Amino acid sequence: MKKIIITLILAVFFVPASFSARVSELEKATIKVAEDVGKSVVSISSVIKEKIGGQFYFSSPFEGGTNDPFQRFFEDFFQSSPQREYKRMGLGSGIIIKKDGYILTNAHVVSKATNIKVKLSDGREFNAKATGSDPKSDLAVIKIESDDLPVANLGDSSKLKIGNWVVAIGNPFGFAIENPEPTITVGVISALKRYLPALGIRKIGYDNLIQTDAAINPGNSGGPLVNLKGEVVGINVAILTRTGGYQGLGFAIPINKAKKIMDKLVEGQEVLYGWLGVSIQDLNQDLRNYFNIKKKEGVIAVKVYQDSPAQRGGLKEGDLILAYNQKSITTTRDLVRMVAETEVGQKANLLILRNGKEKNVNIKIGKKPKNFDGAEQLTLQGQASFRGMSVEDITPYLKEQLGLKQQEGVAIVDIEEGSSAQDSGLQQGDIIREIENKEVKSIKDFKDVTAAVKGSCLIKTSRGYIVLKK
Repeated sequence: MKKIIITLILAVFFVPASFSARVSELEKATIKVAEDVGKSVVSISSVIKEKIGGQFYFSSPFEGGTNDPFQRFFEDFFQSSPQREYKRMGLGSGIIIKKDGYILTNAHVVSKATNIKVKLSDGREFNAKATGSDPKSDLAVIKIESDDLPVANLGDSSKLKIGNWVVAIGNPFGFAIENPEPTITVGVISALKRYLPALGIRKIGYDNLIQTDAAINPGNSGGPLVNLKGEVVGINVAILTRTGGYQGLGFAIPINKAKKIMDKLVEGQEVLYGWLGVSIQDLNQDLRNYFNIKKKEGVIAVKVYQDSPAQRGGLKEGDLILAYNQKSITTTRDLVRMVAETEVGQKANLLILRNGKEKNVNIKIGKKPKNFDGAEQLTLQGQASFRGMSVEDITPYLKEQLGLKQQEGVAIVDIEEGSSAQDSGLQQGDIIREIENKEVKSIKDFKDVTAAVKGSCLIKTSRGYIVLKK
């Protein structure tokens, strides 16, 4: 009994002391990160020109259909409005990656900017110019004229584990706050390899993101996500919210992805992504049973495009792709990511299953042609693309996010920069109801109709009709 009492006394007196010591260590590490890394974090403001108006000057607030008199009035009055140009302020953060003034940030912070200003943590201000931007990864590099600047230490995001402590650093609301020193928030890695579709103000879809509960606020975009060693492991890029404010779901681009393209952005070179030239889909249980696949691996090649790397390498429709460069494929998104990360011109080894037998094929990865007119080369289940727009079936989540009252059609979740879809005036959030006077109620309808389209086509959206040119 005495031993039990002594043990309890020891627990009461010594556990708090041990806990207090660990808290003190965490505080010291966080303070050191703020002091060391904070010096390389900058605040960015930009003036961005955008165009509104033209065919779709405003989105209609009415959902009464074409027979609704208010709907017809709204369309007649507003859709003939001239296109106008306006300026808006972009605010964000960035990290210094070279001591002679090169700064890494998000592409959406400086894209289409006519005037970029940078403020350092010591209060100095500079004009900046963009040297390179990659909308697909949402990364950009800008340059200021200065020497011997403090440079961020870039880490290895492949070593991250769920539960690791991290610090988000940036300048929320940027130049609106007088103190130039960046602010920090602390949290943990909540999840890895997260996917965010393009919805609302997000112009692109993101894949393979780091999720954290460290608060990311307006103006933090482009700032670093840092581990307790002071190494940058991610670039803060987005939040998921129902209110517009932070709700515990922040996302960052893995720093390893940024390191692969940084030098090209510094030099102003185009960032190329690998292209296979095949549409694929996930395997459901029925398909797994049919092909007698026990493990959760493999995707099926639905279509192999003419003159594509896949066709030249011998891939055939109906092949199951089990592995890519000796790495197992479990979902379409795995293959999408692996192909995109492969250098154009490199050979990739695909392990496939054809007629019940495994086979290896070597394919020289290519660059997607600008005039490519098929569906997206790699199609996620429940998603398809055509002439630069990616669409998804209208799920309850999409319905809630887009504020839809009707559920028929497919929703545009991404628009490729410089594509026919963008030039025509289509936007994220548009609902496609008809193409060439044929009803589109699902992804299957969309694929069937677009497969037969050769030239310009008439599309009926939730905002009216539009001609999508080839």
